[in-house]
Amino acid sequence: MKNYKQVILARSDLQLPKGKLAAQAAHAAVDAVLKSDASNVKTWCKQGMPKIVLKVKDEKELLMYFQTAKEQGLIVSLITDAGRTVVEPGTKTCAAIGPANDEEIDKITKLLPLM
Repeated sequence: MKNYKQVILARSDLQLPKGKLAAQAAHAAVDAVLKSDASNVKTWCKQGMPKIVLKVKDEKELLMYFQTAKEQGLIVSLITDAGRTVVEPGTKTCAAIGPANDEEIDKITKLLPLM
């Protein structure tokens, strides 16, 4: 059986408060799951819904990893904030990849540090 996980990419340059970061990561995670194939979600859930939050430097790096994952055929979600609290409207804060086969995700994100 393949191992599944989900990766959340979070911008470190924004220095979001912990609560805001948690909310943005949750938005990305949920949106990606809603876009995913039901059988992948079922397998991922049975495996404990593993999620890893990784750090990207800035918007440019966030978009590069997002686009690479998308081009590889993985389910992705990009979160753009409404700007009601901490950041300006339209700020891209987080992206999610998967849930998907962890080997496929690792091909793209293995060099990124943990948040």
